[in-house]
Amino acid sequence: MKKNKKYNIGLVLSGGGVRGFAHIGALKAFNEAGIYPDIISGVSAGAIAGALYADGHSPEEIMKMFSETKFFKYLKIVLQKKGLLKMDGLLKIISQNLKAKTFEELTIPLIVAATDLNNGKCVYFKSGELLKHVMASGTVPVLFPPLKMDDKIFVDGGVMNNFPVEPLENKCNFLIGIHVNPHGYMEEFGNIISIAERSFHLSFSTHLGKKTRKCDIFIEPHELIKYKLMDITKIVEIYRLGYKETKRILAENKEKIDSLNLV
Repeated sequence: MKKNKKYNIGLVLSGGGVRGFAHIGALKAFNEAGIYPDIISGVSAGAIAGALYADGHSPEEIMKMFSETKFFKYLKIVLQKKGLLKMDGLLKIISQNLKAKTFEELTIPLIVAATDLNNGKCVYFKSGELLKHVMASGTVPVLFPPLKMDDKIFVDGGVMNNFPVEPLENKCNFLIGIHVNPHGYMEEFGNIISIAERSFHLSFSTHLGKKTRKCDIFIEPHELIKYKLMDITKIVEIYRLGYKETKRILAENKEKIDSLNLV
């Protein structure tokens, strides 16, 4: 493999709500294989997972943060004008565990995507205050109220780009992408939330094919289709699925992995 790019291994992490815990399982499988990303581009759940990992926390430590605090208890339904849920609990867990206050303090370079609602465009953050930009990336419309920064309103980056491969194009010798929003046939829709969730997932898949072809390895655990956006009690199952599928994909791509000269 030619090594002429700025970074050796780049990692793209999609959004996907609670399905994002599959990213943590994937990171565990990578590390066991001796694969450590040199730069990460993430959105929404991928931005959160990426930030905690880039901050120096192991996949096991990240899972412990959420499983031990039972953070789902913090996600209370609150009828507001701009969102159904409060982000206080999630914000508390992330803020208490992030050592870095700015992007520049992270162990691994990180880029996070958010949607500028005023101008209707995707923006990428890679410098300055870390926490508020990561949280802005994960403010799922309808579920969470939007976040205001610098006189602009921001919502989930997945609205415009749920697989932010663009910031890493032509910058990495080897690019790995993880997408946690597989979709297939669905027959029943129980309520308006499930319809909205299904619509979000379908919109996320727009132009995905073109993006995945830019990756040397692409991982998308199909079994995640059975989990809802907010299936918070299933985080361990989702984590294990991400781990299992990544191990399988790495085994199938052994020659590519060997070309990285990891040892």
